[in-house]
Amino acid sequence: MKALILTVTSAAALCAQTPPPFASPAARRIAAAQEAVAKDPGRYQARNDLALALARRARETSDPGYYARAAEAVRESLRLAPDNYEARRIEAWVLLGKHEFAKALQAAQALRRRMPDDVLVYGFLADAHAELGNYKEAEEAVQWMLDLRPGNVPALTRAAYLRELFGDIDGAIELMDQAYRRTSPLEVEDRAWILAQLAHLHLISQRTESAERALAEALKLFPGYHYALGGLAEVRTAQGRHAEAAGLLEQRYRAAPHPENLYALAEALRRAGRRREAAAAFARFEREARREMDGADNANRELIFYYAGQGKKPAEALRIARSEIARRRDVHTLHAYAWALHVNGRQREANRQIEAALAVGVRDAQILAHARAIQGERRRARG
Repeated sequence: MKALILTVTSAAALCAQTPPPFASPAARRIAAAQEAVAKDPGRYQARNDLALALARRARETSDPGYYARAAEAVRESLRLAPDNYEARRIEAWVLLGKHEFAKALQAAQALRRRMPDDVLVYGFLADAHAELGNYKEAEEAVQWMLDLRPGNVPALTRAAYLRELFGDIDGAIELMDQAYRRTSPLEVEDRAWILAQLAHLHLISQRTESAERALAEALKLFPGYHYALGGLAEVRTAQGRHAEAAGLLEQRYRAAPHPENLYALAEALRRAGRRREAAAAFARFEREARREMDGADNANRELIFYYAGQGKKPAEALRIARSEIARRRDVHTLHAYAWALHVNGRQREANRQIEAALAVGVRDAQILAHARAIQGERRRARG
């Protein structure tokens, strides 16, 4: 999934003693919160600050282990102060980070009942609904955010994401640009994340130079940032510079060693003509993706496309796709399901699923290319 931004600053963490200057913003907050916990182990707010900082660090590094640590800090906070509201709110964020979207939705709905004017709770609702494919409900939640606090950054970034899904790329760029200008220069990771999203939008619009400039600035703000490395690899691929793209994705995989990143690296190695290394990377991807395929945070969509193509196991692609579509019906899962149906000769159902994805308005190049193939095959079968 493309992660949605959540800007929540803990005053306690910001006011605490500053660690060495090379530490990231979240790392500094973790150190400050850990010091506060050590000084007063019975203070639940210090646990909340620690959980929040760990969740932010998870996005900085793409390391899900930080979400597990954040969940533990939330449990300790609730042990000290059962059902304190801030801990419950962080708990919902952590569930989203762990891709437990149905549980996150339930948690956010419970929070809204307790605090119906909390802007960020509507952000959680928007995130969960969007990942589950409930786009009307996601849009309504974002509108609530903007009504409650016009121009707030978490609402702007979520609105931009929905605009992208609905096919309004220029509108998405405008909203994301507003979010960037409203984000404090001190929040360097937030700004780097927004720049990476802007680059993605520029690339969809074939504004390659604008995308490259945004990513250069993101890497300047946050050196080695995994989102920016992945975005720059996309730029290099669009420019036909496949060897450079593979090198950037190797850097990203070292920084964020997840199966989905390994799949992108294997594809890049193949495009760069490094066939032996690509084959090894695909084999390793398959092993690693299968190890986590039953969990909520998985690489099943990549595994579907792998088995539908390089892995040459179309029946397995469809089996995994059916499992995923039972869990979520966002456009990307609909796309993967449609393609699995297509490669198994199930053209009528494939056409129905890809049309459901296209109806949202999405302009993703791969989805559009696969839609043409599916619809072309369907027309040939009917003719």
